[in-house]
Amino acid sequence: FYGSVRRIFSSIKNLRARHRVASEIQGIKSRIKSISEAHQRYQSEYGISAQASNSLSAVNNTTWRYSRDDALLVEEAKLVGIDQPKNHLISELLEGDDHQLKVVSVVGMGGLGKTTLVKKVHEDPEVRRHFPVRAWVTVSETCDFQFLLKDLIRQLHEEGKKPDPRSIESMTTTELKKFVKDFLQQAGRYAIVFDDVWDVEFWNTIKFALPESGHGNRVMLTTRKADVASDCCIESRGYIYRMKPLSFEDSWTLFCNKIFMGGNCPGHLMDVAKGILGKCEGLPLAILAISGLLALKDVNRTEEWEMVRRSLGGELEGAGKLDRVKKILSLSYSDLPWHLKICLLYTSIYPEDYKIACETLVNLWIAERFVEWREGMSIADVAWGYLSELVSRSLIQVTNVFYEGMPGYCRIHDLLREVIVLKSREQNMVTATTGQPMMWPSEKVRRLVVHISSSNNTQHHQQMQNYCFDHLRSFVTIGSTNPSLSRKLLSKVSGSSKLLKVLDLRGQETQEEIPNEIFKMLHLKHLDLYGTGVERVPKAIGKLQHLEYLNLGKTGVRELPMEILKLQNLRFLKVYQQVDPSDDDYGFHGFKAPSNMGGLLALQTLSYIDASSGSIIIKEIGKLTELRELGITKLRREDGKELCSSLANLISLQRLSADSIGKGDDHDTIDLNHHHPSLSSCSRAVFQGWRVPEIEEVALKENGRVEMDESGGGCIASSPKTNSATTSITGGVTIGHSALEPSSRAVFV
Repeated sequence: FYGSVRRIFSSIKNLRARHRVASEIQGIKSRIKSISEAHQRYQSEYGISAQASNSLSAVNNTTWRYSRDDALLVEEAKLVGIDQPKNHLISELLEGDDHQLKVVSVVGMGGLGKTTLVKKVHEDPEVRRHFPVRAWVTVSETCDFQFLLKDLIRQLHEEGKKPDPRSIESMTTTELKKFVKDFLQQAGRYAIVFDDVWDVEFWNTIKFALPESGHGNRVMLTTRKADVASDCCIESRGYIYRMKPLSFEDSWTLFCNKIFMGGNCPGHLMDVAKGILGKCEGLPLAILAISGLLALKDVNRTEEWEMVRRSLGGELEGAGKLDRVKKILSLSYSDLPWHLKICLLYTSIYPEDYKIACETLVNLWIAERFVEWREGMSIADVAWGYLSELVSRSLIQVTNVFYEGMPGYCRIHDLLREVIVLKSREQNMVTATTGQPMMWPSEKVRRLVVHISSSNNTQHHQQMQNYCFDHLRSFVTIGSTNPSLSRKLLSKVSGSSKLLKVLDLRGQETQEEIPNEIFKMLHLKHLDLYGTGVERVPKAIGKLQHLEYLNLGKTGVRELPMEILKLQNLRFLKVYQQVDPSDDDYGFHGFKAPSNMGGLLALQTLSYIDASSGSIIIKEIGKLTELRELGITKLRREDGKELCSSLANLISLQRLSADSIGKGDDHDTIDLNHHHPSLSSCSRAVFQGWRVPEIEEVALKENGRVEMDESGGGCIASSPKTNSATTSITGGVTIGHSALEPSSRAVFV
């Protein structure tokens, strides 16, 4: 009897357990269904076909096309409700006294969209026509005034298509101001923007470099401070525009544009969506951040949205708008998966308002081992995918897009950067110094960053000398730092940090040679010497056998030693010297590579290789089957066929640039037809000085393009999947047997 009772109770317990397990299984099934539906929405939203989703690399490539059209141009989303203020500001610029410098100030709290509004005004076609001389200067709270003046001078010369004056590097602040004033007095009508001005002292200093000249010159500035806006406008009888939050209607439009791609909000989410939107109080930055988070939630699971609303709950009541925005940004950060959190935190290495080069950023992520390998994708593709997702969540803003939608530069909004820097400090992720006295962390420094600085604080240098860098993994310089500071830090780091994996000295022009201590860093994976004064790579480079990334762009290096072939893990190699664009080399000098260059089988990026030595090096290129980006200079005409043969092996090639030694020889052609499966994955091919016959049969990937230049003009041929090609002629070239005049247009089908 007792045995029967025990069996009954045991059965009941098992029944309960089974019921619980069954319920959990049902929950898992429901969740899987939700994930599947979300995945389908994700595919639809990102423009990814079902076939493409089977290939992760295809997903990544398509993501960037989506990003270019939508997320990368998130500026367009921010323009909700902007037409009226934009037109108003344009009229303020174009009208008024032409004999007096006029200042237009745009004032409002962070996150209101001041920069976005002024940027659209500054780039308006009518404004561009009216003001032939234009510049945009980002000031920020911690600006270096000399650096700012040099940047302004470079922009003005670039706008006027004049070479940068090298003399400015040694000028004092007074001399730089005089240089700017003299230039502007001769240049004609100008419009200059000073973005993110924090104090009146800046204006009181810069105004003496801005002549009135009687041309109707204009200055626009953005600021969070009303007193700054007012004081800057007093003397010029300028105009102050006070930014206001978006109306509820415009806020709702922006919210739905981001989450539902312009569609309507489902009825069951209406109340919770309006509750969340109400917390944003019309601030575009907050709306974009929270909608970027919600866009990845399941629209069929109201509880997920309710959880977000509760997270923004009572503690925001009575809080200031600034605190509300930071809370929303913190929530957007907390919602990220771990790998994106750490990538976003890493952006704390950059100073406020810094123009971040996207390629540099993703390669640093890779070097820091933040990027996880995925089947079917290169590590670089995965890293670009991370950037794409952070952009789609409105946590990173792309400011410049290169060819085929690839992002060139990006930035982090000031308010988000404050959140990121705080969390980065909490986790002891990055230690940044400018040379000023600072409190060094009590914990081990793992990543040391040196920002733009003109400091010569010897007391701080001594303090730094006493600090231990034994556990340092990364040393990065940002901008043109004080030569003495960077040398002392580098000496200290290279002498004690044997475990260093990342060394980035970009832009340190005074760095004329590679210190011998670097070749003792046997764990080094990432060495960036772009823009330095380095002219020679010693044989000791062969000791760095773990090196994966070597950037010698814009240096004086013209040849690599044979020992480079020992770097079997090298996937990224750029070596070139930039010269005047009118030069026969089309602006670049390449490097002479060892004859057995084909032994670096891991290479995915290689540019610019000097091919003047003959066909041997071209044959070697054909062995580098992992190549995705290839740049060749001084290609001999007689090696054209050999190049075609090598290209046939490069089935992963995405970007190709090849220019010849001579130009204008009608008998030399490069035949791209039929036998180039590599070009089916190529998004951009540039042929400088070549004639490419019958290009209608070249099959590039969708939205890809072929560029040719035979006579100093140019030709661009776009070749979508329809196998038709559209050719635009700007200088008169010969394609096949057809001579086309400038400005004509031909379509081959």
